[in-house]
Amino acid sequence: MVSQTVVAGNWKMNLGPVEAAKFARELKLPRGSTSEVILFPPALSLAALKEGLGPDSGVALGVQNVHWEEAGAFTGEISVPMAMQAGATFVLVGHSERRHVFGEADDAVSQKVEAVLSGGLTPVLCVGETLEERKRDQVAEVILRQLEAVLGPQDIRSKLVAGSRLFVAYEPVWAIGTGETATPADASRAHGILRDRLRERLGDDVGEAVPILYGGSVKPDNAGELLAAPEVNGVLVGGASLDPASFAEIVVQSS
Repeated sequence: MVSQTVVAGNWKMNLGPVEAAKFARELKLPRGSTSEVILFPPALSLAALKEGLGPDSGVALGVQNVHWEEAGAFTGEISVPMAMQAGATFVLVGHSERRHVFGEADDAVSQKVEAVLSGGLTPVLCVGETLEERKRDQVAEVILRQLEAVLGPQDIRSKLVAGSRLFVAYEPVWAIGTGETATPADASRAHGILRDRLRERLGDDVGEAVPILYGGSVKPDNAGELLAAPEVNGVLVGGASLDPASFAEIVVQSS
């Protein structure tokens, strides 16, 4: 079973180092919160956010993307060792914007997940269908294809069974940044499909322990209802994570 509710915030290409430091000063999380809280700032803002939060904030940090190679002639990329040195413990992999804006294919996502696991960080694998795929009743087909690209390779499965952590985030593409949100029933249905495949591939104990988050226009006014839905173990927050008060309110609802 998943031991903690997870509240993660993906800042995307927002909040530079100055704004990140200001966010850290203004973020007031509830004392005694039992939730696992993670923030994914732009890579350039990670150091400022880490310093501003301090060592006892209870907030883990991640990067939004990595390359699968440890070093080399890959201008503009960052590696897993670099992310670790900067203080990241999580990595977003396969976000819909990486897939649909930058053309990231399933095999690249798989390589990145393996690199993240090998480097000792935790990947947060994003999966989700477009509106057109949803209309064609292809939700299960799409999200299982994206998940299977990661669970298929034996090396990855072996690492997960041996104790490496994996998070999965279901983010229907049509609900990201649009104001549209999957209903709790929609989220539960998709999460149940993912959970069944995780159990099948990793065994019941390991498959049950993988947190599955919902992402897509999560806000303080709908977070509680989504978090209460069966099989929803947390949320991946976009725009609302840019405001420290809104993000803290979501954390309150998760505790």
